[in-house]
Amino acid sequence: MNVSAPDPIFDHLLRMTDHRGTFEHARLAAPRTEHGYCTDDMARVLVVATRQPNSDGAVNGLARVAVQFLNDAQAFAGKCRNRMDRLGRFTDEPAAEDAWGRCLWGLGTAAAHSDVSLIRRLAVIQFERSAAVRSPWSRAMAFAALGAAELLSVEPGHRGARALMTDYAAGVGRPSADGAWPWPEPRLTYANAVLPEAMIAAGVALEDAPLQQRGLDLLSWLVDYETADGHLSPTPAGGRGSGDARPGFDQQPIEISTLADACARASGVDAGAIWPDTVRAAAAWFDGANDAGLRMWDPQTGGGFDGLHADGVNLNQGAESTLAALSTMQQAMRLATVPQ
Repeated sequence: MNVSAPDPIFDHLLRMTDHRGTFEHARLAAPRTEHGYCTDDMARVLVVATRQPNSDGAVNGLARVAVQFLNDAQAFAGKCRNRMDRLGRFTDEPAAEDAWGRCLWGLGTAAAHSDVSLIRRLAVIQFERSAAVRSPWSRAMAFAALGAAELLSVEPGHRGARALMTDYAAGVGRPSADGAWPWPEPRLTYANAVLPEAMIAAGVALEDAPLQQRGLDLLSWLVDYETADGHLSPTPAGGRGSGDARPGFDQQPIEISTLADACARASGVDAGAIWPDTVRAAAAWFDGANDAGLRMWDPQTGGGFDGLHADGVNLNQGAESTLAALSTMQQAMRLATVPQ
């Protein structure tokens, strides 16, 4: 049986984007051009634009802008700048931090899924430029591993992607011995679900069944820990530890979208009902099935709201929140077409 899901709507994202990139911040629905752009967001733009099925010219245009932005963000040696001002000037130095990892995630996704052959070719070239870099940061390496997994899904013999994935897997720490807190960090922080998702992706790509199962087990724990009263109750911006009061606010849409991405990937390798159910719960979170009972996106424009507070919603519709809503709706729509 098919389950209905809201269609991703790109109107607000298109209004937030000019010839350079997507503006990072908004005041309500209006872009705050003075704050410029960032690589983190443009990698996300490339992900949602290239995995959108039967994408039209406007959505493909977003992908072209994103590929050019990421190309300009990359240094020759492969590290990435993150922040560009409104005049198109990068204001920081290249680094191997989250922006580098997300850049590889976006490029690998484009190489695997874009409908435009030129974008696929450019994405592979740019991926290879950054794939030799390694990061000391767990989330940066996890995002990079996701990009490598996407590229390996269409080019299984790609050496750079396989080397990156192998090094990522070798750096995954030992499982926690604390059964009550199996998370590999003392607190949940941000984009948490990317850690188990990368384990699952690496386990599949490297045919490492124990690593894949570890990712599934850790993701299952996270879903349970971030569910309350039948809806998702994600880690707030300040993080969450084992003794923290629940629920926590200010909740960010990125936590929901990373959870939806991870569960969508898990559904492809494990038949447990928890995975599609959580993707549907993620879409429902945006529609008001959350700790405040308030809608977290504009279903007319596709704009995502920036934060959920105990006393209301931050109605600013920045790039990160909008992309989180789009990404979640894409995953829900994809799973809705899979026979149950």
